[in-house]
Amino acid sequence: MKEKICAVFPPYAWLPLFAVLAFNSVVYNGTRIFNAGRIHYSMWTAVDDAIPFFTPFVVIYVLAFVQWGIGYILIGRESREACFRFYTADIFAKIIALVFFLAVPTMIVRPEVTGNSVFDMLTRFIFRVDAADNLFPSIHCLESWMCFRSALFLKKVPKWYAPVSLLFSLLVFASTVMLKQHVFVDIPGGIAAVEIGLLLSDMVRRRHKRSEGRT
Repeated sequence: MKEKICAVFPPYAWLPLFAVLAFNSVVYNGTRIFNAGRIHYSMWTAVDDAIPFFTPFVVIYVLAFVQWGIGYILIGRESREACFRFYTADIFAKIIALVFFLAVPTMIVRPEVTGNSVFDMLTRFIFRVDAADNLFPSIHCLESWMCFRSALFLKKVPKWYAPVSLLFSLLVFASTVMLKQHVFVDIPGGIAAVEIGLLLSDMVRRRHKRSEGRT
């Protein structure tokens, strides 16, 4: 059994993945404790007025968790280099999110869900378990974009994986605003956090390689 688990996910990647998951919890949930009672700001714009509330997109919103699970496992399975690059980038991106969550607490007023379809009931459940704060940058968009960006780097996946990952990530972006879980500016915020995180991760890798070369 242990050998099978190691074949699916190599031992070197377990601790980094745990660090990523633990830090994500600290950023997303821990900041809510600090921000309790503080003024929260809305970044709602005219663009959000034009976007309809469409509960069937809750299916994409929930399936995003599956995308992240697959994406981050594939990163760990790829190589130590991929593991270091993208897991480190994820932590840098979450540090950026942490700064914004604390510096500019954000919120959204979500619409009332009055229907009784499966989509409506699932949306009400999401609204109940996920508070309408910590919006900018969107962690949902951040995680999906990280999965896509890593897909461009991974060599142990089929060629169709990257374009499918991009398409699904765009659908995830749409789901966040069509469910009124986020406002539009949260989407580029999540993308920017990933891109900056990758830049910082690459800087750390280059510095590490230079220091190894001097020893």
